Amino acid sequence: MKGKNIVLFIAESWDGRKLGLTGHPALRDATPNIDRLAANGACFERAHTSHPICCPARANLWSGRYSHQIESWNNFKGLQPGMWTLFDTVKTTHTIKSLGKLDYLSGGHSIFARVGAWLAPVGLPRTTHGHLPDIQDPVVTPDRERRCHEKDWRILDKARAFIREQAKGEAPFFLNISTGLVHPGFRTNQYWLDKIPAEAVDLPPPDPTDHPVRRYQRMSKGWQHTDDPERTRLLRRIYYAMCAEADALVGELQTTLREAGLLENTYFIFASDHGELAGDHGEWQKHSMYDASLRIPLIINGPGIPAGRRVDNITSLIDLHPTLLAMAGHEPRPGTVGESLLPLASGRTEVSRNHAYACFTGITMNTSAFMLRRDRWKYVVYPGFPAQLFDMEQDPDELHDCAADQPAIVAQLDSELRKIVDIEETHEKLVAYDKAAFREWRRQAKLGCYRDDTYSLAKQPSSDYWDIMRNIFENYDESDEVRVNTWLDAP
Repeated sequence: MKGKNIVLFIAESWDGRKLGLTGHPALRDATPNIDRLAANGACFERAHTSHPICCPARANLWSGRYSHQIESWNNFKGLQPGMWTLFDTVKTTHTIKSLGKLDYLSGGHSIFARVGAWLAPVGLPRTTHGHLPDIQDPVVTPDRERRCHEKDWRILDKARAFIREQAKGEAPFFLNISTGLVHPGFRTNQYWLDKIPAEAVDLPPPDPTDHPVRRYQRMSKGWQHTDDPERTRLLRRIYYAMCAEADALVGELQTTLREAGLLENTYFIFASDHGELAGDHGEWQKHSMYDASLRIPLIINGPGIPAGRRVDNITSLIDLHPTLLAMAGHEPRPGTVGESLLPLASGRTEVSRNHAYACFTGITMNTSAFMLRRDRWKYVVYPGFPAQLFDMEQDPDELHDCAADQPAIVAQLDSELRKIVDIEETHEKLVAYDKAAFREWRRQAKLGCYRDDTYSLAKQPSSDYWDIMRNIFENYDESDEVRVNTWLDAP
């Protein structure tokens, strides 16, 4: 008997709370295909990423291990070439096709991404993102072409051709698709913007907290529209319009599977690598332990999955690793973490690990962060800075840190978190890696070995060390270099 096919659709930067099926007013009619996918299968309503930035999150997914286990620290440092991934096992039984963004191996991304991450623990008083208007500025073109983000539609074209070709054969397939949607910049056209009623677009509540890590991130990210509610509302409307366009891609894939006669024998998983703040807490992008950055959509449809399953258990992106192996008929690899979601999805059990762990070790944060989500609580540890505790039932917007009021809960969750990860050891390893990587890069950069043509250097590429540094940290100067050297020399 032919094995089960698998289609994994990973959207970029999708806050899992932002779907029509969640009752979001601006999206109530904008995600009909994903909503239908959930209605015909299992929707995991409290799914979280394991690392809120692209490459480490995907490295976790494909390896089945957390970042502290594989040292996938930032967008430049993912899995080393040759490290085992689930592809190595699944290819023994399935024809594999990956289209779009893989982004789990070391060595990719820009100089900006790698150096900005390496020097994040220094806590330089400079923005890394404020001088990137092409990412922050909203763009709405007047055309009404359905294929607005053409690159993603070309990925869809290739996926549909692959499905039709596979329908002719007997071997099962694993199709992995990852789109650029819905990653910033915030860009759409009038066709998709009209799908989002302007009056339904919400503004995030003001955040009165002033935690030092949050304060630093707001400065580092340099979000330009904090005090402009209409600009923020437009950006959020564009973000939702991008979600609507991505939903159309999901619908086209479902139609192709149905037309090819493969729908009944195919698992279809819709998920994201992490969320998008889109103005929440006065921030943008991800890099944060707030829910807008951590929460992801996670929907499973396919053989043995009853319609209308709504799973409230707390789950993680890393759980997709054993789930995909199980779908392909393979046992988990020893040493991997996570648990298969098929028993929950099928209704065979209501019992699971029911907590989620995440860390962050990359750009814009002046330390690292370690998060445990259990029951009603979210607990976050920042080495060198105060921990945070949020009551997610009473305070879903995460506006009131209650760590000082709940010492017993803090002690309990801290003990549980440290059973997953040695926080101090992991932070020390991260800083040692950051220092060694920057020292070697700087040595070569001062020899003129690198050429940067990104962002502010796009029209005037440079191999000058100081030009490159100012392209990463706005107005980087000699005083910053002294601060970096002091950090490098510290034990």
